[in-house]
Amino acid sequence: MKFSHSIQFNAVPDWSNHYIAYSTLKKLIYSLEKSIHLASGGDGESRPLIQHDDPEVIFSRALDVELEKITSFYVIKEKELTDEVEALLKEVAAFEEGADEQIRPATRSSERPQLHYRSQSARSRHSIEDGAEDSDEDEDDEAAGLTKRRRSSFGRRRTIPNAMLASTTDMTASTELTRSLRRYSTTYDDYAEQAALFSSGIMLKKKIIDVYVRLCELKSYSQLNRTGFNKILKKFDKIFDRRLRSKYMSSFVDTAYPFKPETAKALDEQIHRVVRAYAEIVTDGDEAAATKDLRSHLREHVVWERNTVWRELIGLERRAEAASLGHTLLGGDADPQATRLQGDDDLVLPTKAISTPLGRLYLPKWLVSSTMLSLIIIFAIFVAMLLVPTMDKPEQQNCLAILVFVSLLWATEAIPLFVTSLTIPFLCVVLQVFLDKDEPHKRLGAKDATAAVFAAMWTPVIMLLLGGFTLAAALSKCYIDKRIATFVLSKAGTRPRTVLIANMAVAALASMLISNVAAPVLCFGIIEPMLRNLPSGSDMSKAVIIGIALASNIGGMLSPIASPQNVVAIGIMEPAPTWGQWFFIVIPVGIISLVLIWLLLLVSFKPGRGTTIVPTRPIKDPFTGIQWFVTFVTIATIGLWCASHTLENVFGDMGVIAIIPIVLFFGVGILTKEDFNNFPWTIIILAAGGLSLGKAVNSSGLLHTVTREITAQVEDFSLYGILVVFATLILVIATFISHTVAALIILPLVYNVGKGLEEPHPNLLVMVGVLMCSAAMGLPTSGFPNMTAIMKEDPAGQRYLQVKHFISVGVPSSVLALVVVVTVGYAAMRVSGM
Repeated sequence: MKFSHSIQFNAVPDWSNHYIAYSTLKKLIYSLEKSIHLASGGDGESRPLIQHDDPEVIFSRALDVELEKITSFYVIKEKELTDEVEALLKEVAAFEEGADEQIRPATRSSERPQLHYRSQSARSRHSIEDGAEDSDEDEDDEAAGLTKRRRSSFGRRRTIPNAMLASTTDMTASTELTRSLRRYSTTYDDYAEQAALFSSGIMLKKKIIDVYVRLCELKSYSQLNRTGFNKILKKFDKIFDRRLRSKYMSSFVDTAYPFKPETAKALDEQIHRVVRAYAEIVTDGDEAAATKDLRSHLREHVVWERNTVWRELIGLERRAEAASLGHTLLGGDADPQATRLQGDDDLVLPTKAISTPLGRLYLPKWLVSSTMLSLIIIFAIFVAMLLVPTMDKPEQQNCLAILVFVSLLWATEAIPLFVTSLTIPFLCVVLQVFLDKDEPHKRLGAKDATAAVFAAMWTPVIMLLLGGFTLAAALSKCYIDKRIATFVLSKAGTRPRTVLIANMAVAALASMLISNVAAPVLCFGIIEPMLRNLPSGSDMSKAVIIGIALASNIGGMLSPIASPQNVVAIGIMEPAPTWGQWFFIVIPVGIISLVLIWLLLLVSFKPGRGTTIVPTRPIKDPFTGIQWFVTFVTIATIGLWCASHTLENVFGDMGVIAIIPIVLFFGVGILTKEDFNNFPWTIIILAAGGLSLGKAVNSSGLLHTVTREITAQVEDFSLYGILVVFATLILVIATFISHTVAALIILPLVYNVGKGLEEPHPNLLVMVGVLMCSAAMGLPTSGFPNMTAIMKEDPAGQRYLQVKHFISVGVPSSVLALVVVVTVGYAAMRVSGM
């Protein structure tokens, strides 16, 4: 959570205006940054007429104002609460004195009325001082153990409900007090006195809880503001490369009254006095039990205060999502402008009127949408292929129908991709497409087919995918990826050409380590300060954003875990290439492709004209022990993957090696259950479904039949000719559909075609095919990096890029990558023995 959000979430609502203005100070930093770079670069018209003071001086003044505001408020609240504690302790002493008098044996009838009078007068005094405004909210608060209405920031008196209206719930909550009083209740005559004393005790308990809560809130106020000063100064030092934080914190913040150690000690002493008072009244002197009880009340108070608004908003949002059946059904995107907010009317499903001979018929809009039409057509094709004889064997005909049905659903995305994958095992079992491995290859029954299809879904390939996600999560959570990226970019200087190629190199490297899904998000966050200080509509902004996207696509080739299609390819190839072989092939291809795309971007956007670049500051914090541990485990895991063939007798497969980082990172607590739940499970299900489809196509014999037909058509082609044809075909297909889906559909077929040639080279064709899946980047929808880039907006809410930019730059980049793969990549593959 960002600190600006954290301070809103943890602040006392009535004191919200008296916390550090973190967001305002952050905006001041950005404006100072922009003014400095305008003053130091650009033409004369863009420079400010009057040079500003040193940014450190300006920022220090703003901090002084905030510090004075916080100090003044803290002094007032501390004095107010100190007075209340003193008054509270006097009431506690008076209550104990009254209880002692009732406990003593009564010898005169006049003693009892005197006790009754004392309790009544005490209640009257509280009533006059604090007011007697009652409300239903107060009644509800009593039931929760929190009786006071929240006070405003300065001086408004608390409202306490009348003692005679104390709820039975509160009486139940005070069992210790009840028992201590009832022990001495022996006659009916004592009832009125005991009732008065009991009601006074209930009110006193609630007052103690209220004072304790507000003392804890004052302590939190001090801690939160000190954290705010520390974080905003750290941001200032990072952007301006200064050392203001240590100097200002030690000279001003730590010496200010709210943040002095003796001030905190005095506040803790007040809290302890309140705890002792509670122990005397409620827990028979047990301070540990009193602390536990008061902290539970504090927790209920905080949770209630937060959940009242936050949980209501979340619940409203979830109900809106649940009710938006007609808005998002069947793959339709929800309209952001139509999001339901507080105060909006209930959602009404959109309808469409259709004219019929009987009148106008109103149907839900999703029922007559293009997506529904696509589903109907696809389902009709599926049924037709099942019924119309097209293959000699029924299992092959059923498998062909499944293949076409699933491919059309994947291509159109009529339903989510992972949902389509989940239909594959169901259809394979019901339509009996699996054959027995042994002669005479009978069709498997439902039970045996179930075992076969689910065995195909969970393979070492899936474990390799999980291992890659685990490494990426650990590197990202420990900020190791960001440290590497900022270090490299800090060496790039401020020349636009150098900055552009450096950002592209970082994006490619990040894609290799943490996948090309997470890499563009990381890189866009790092370049945000640079984009902030570039003029609106700058060509440099466009060049660096699309450069990161295209480089992330190229980076998707650079390691077996860089993208899901690489994992799919490794699962198909026999024997699977080692990481060393993979690097030997893809590193030259990746470097040459990046350089050619960089030159294309320089020609297309000419980013050097009138551009002033803000230098990237590296993270200078020392490496922690956890970061060293994550780095060591990551390097060791990649090293074992590189040597997987040599260590095959030990580990068996790369998927087994992938268990090592999973166990270590989750076992020691670096990654948590929430991190595991946040893995992209949709991608894992998509890959698992694709593996089961490949197994079904192979087991049914359909793959061999289709391969035989294609091989007969290309038998006059050379190996290189077949390679170029398949590379071009895959590039075109992967441009329009998901890269992973293209790999799932085409690569098994390519492998078998290569296997059936006179000179078999199945791994070579699959390797070329998977590289071309990553090289398809001609449209905004061609891969996740492109989709992330097209959605990137400037501070005014305008997109940096348009579709025309991808067509004019992405298509030529794809062609350049194709040329590099079928030349340099082909040569490297032959040298490596493919």
